Amino acid sequence: MIPSSVELFVIGGGINGVGIAADAAGRGISTLVCERGDLGGGTSSASSKLIHGGLRYLEQFAFRLVRESLKEREILQRKAPHIIHPLEFILPYQQALRPVWMIHAGLFLYDHLGGHQKLPSSKKVDLQQIEAGTPLNKELKTGFSYHDCWVDDARLVILNAIAARQKGATLLTRMRCIHAEQLKKGWEIVMEDVQSGRQSKTHANVLINAAGPWVDIVNQQVLHRTDEQLVSLVKGSHIVVNKFYAGNHGYILQNFDKRIIFVTPFAENFALIGTTDVLYGSKLDEVTVSNEEISYLLHAINQYFSHHFITDDVVWSYAGVRPLKLDSKHKATEISRDYSLELDDSVKSSPLLTVIGGKITTYRRLAEHALEKLAPYFLNAGAPWTQSAVLPGGDMNSLQEFLQELQQDFSWLPKSLMRRYASSYGRLSYSLLNSCKSVTDLGKYFGADLYEIEIEYLCRQEWAKTLDDILWRRTKLGLLMSEEEKSKLEKWFKERFH
Repeated sequence: MIPSSVELFVIGGGINGVGIAADAAGRGISTLVCERGDLGGGTSSASSKLIHGGLRYLEQFAFRLVRESLKEREILQRKAPHIIHPLEFILPYQQALRPVWMIHAGLFLYDHLGGHQKLPSSKKVDLQQIEAGTPLNKELKTGFSYHDCWVDDARLVILNAIAARQKGATLLTRMRCIHAEQLKKGWEIVMEDVQSGRQSKTHANVLINAAGPWVDIVNQQVLHRTDEQLVSLVKGSHIVVNKFYAGNHGYILQNFDKRIIFVTPFAENFALIGTTDVLYGSKLDEVTVSNEEISYLLHAINQYFSHHFITDDVVWSYAGVRPLKLDSKHKATEISRDYSLELDDSVKSSPLLTVIGGKITTYRRLAEHALEKLAPYFLNAGAPWTQSAVLPGGDMNSLQEFLQELQQDFSWLPKSLMRRYASSYGRLSYSLLNSCKSVTDLGKYFGADLYEIEIEYLCRQEWAKTLDDILWRRTKLGLLMSEEEKSKLEKWFKERFH
């Protein structure tokens, strides 16, 4: 049911859009989110999967951004311990790239800028004496260890969307905002169902453009405002290979162009490598990884590891476009990752807030800042609340402790499936498993630990409408399923849901 009137209308169901919606709804503001595709279907599910301060941003003297990010890293660990966990990074030292004093100074700042941190402090390590040094080239002898956090980015979006819904927000997916007219008081907004073409209208007091890379397009084609460009579009690409080292740590590699490359564990049996920084000017619906980017990433890791990687080693790749604040003076890699909130209140009773830039780590604080800017328009709104509230499923002391709880209640569940449910859904696993008493209650089996009951749950509770939503965003099981299994699943899915 689409409400005829709301206080706040948000265009865009990425991490910033749903983060703002959850915060606003939790303050008692009636909120509607309109997303033309899947929640988190763009940039928000195409990140490096890290909650981090941004070690390299220190070289750009972005101390405020790093400090805020480190503080948020601490908060987000508490909010979602099921999908966010600490990750040790090994930084092999290359004398020709950065002097050792610079690395020491950078890591010292990184340890202390955010105030008290519960993650271990950085330290110097002998690569010849630790397991993490084994896959590296033998001439690399010295390294550094520090910690950040890994996140399932697509699930972070979904959990914020669920939180928004629990607080009363309406979230519409596969719904395109095609026109928004600024009235003397509020906005009249026209939406169109992407599949049926059916149109609907609503009225909103306040409008937020949180369309990410599409922010300029929305500004020009939906809001019919100035053609002025607000964002620089920078593509970041990642590749996935079979995991080639033991342990649950990652690597941060200095490249000879002064950029850095992350290598992190991914989906149990794989390693994720990224990212690139390429100015982007093509169609936003056709973002792909180029052969040049694949070669760039492979060349970067081949400088460090004894295994020589070739194109055939790449089992999957993905790309996303970062909507960074317009900057024509700097190279793509040097454009700030900080966010900007542009409030247009020239028509006093019909404000427009445009969200520019940002990184997944700071989405929660961005949402708070957005509500601070809009406070004069929501005089009866509640106080900030998201800092201490856990995200759906995150009500646990630790993932390990919760696993033991699941084991007691569902001892018949296969161990690998139990771990995946726990680390994907947390306490929401109980909603998924509900009345199941044995494996047969999970329904039809499709391979790679995917059962009918999970698909039903994702479609019913998590806005999944296509197999891509399920296999590549809600789960990453597309990596593990054979082509034959995918084909059978596709046939069943079409019969069941269409």
